Amino acid sequence: MPTYEYQCLSCKHKFEVLQSINEKPKTRCPKCGKKLKKLISSAAGFIFKGAGFYATDYKKRSSSADSSKAKNLCPKAKEGCKGCM
Repeated sequence: MPTYEYQCLSCKHKFEVLQSINEKPKTRCPKCGKKLKKLISSAAGFIFKGAGFYATDYKKRSSSADSSKAKNLCPKAKEGCKGCM
């Protein structure tokens, strides 16, 4: 839901409201009850939630060919050593 910013024309009270796009705009100030004007907000409405948005959603995944190359880098990998993995 987008956040809209309003300012009272009378008492100059500024506030933000989380509203649905389909919801009617606010018309009255919650402090004095007079008319409001909707302000143009420059803030983007992006909220990234969770641990590691980039790492979990858009990071290039390594292919199986890359992982097999990494296994062959260790000289002891052919002998069954799993210390490098």
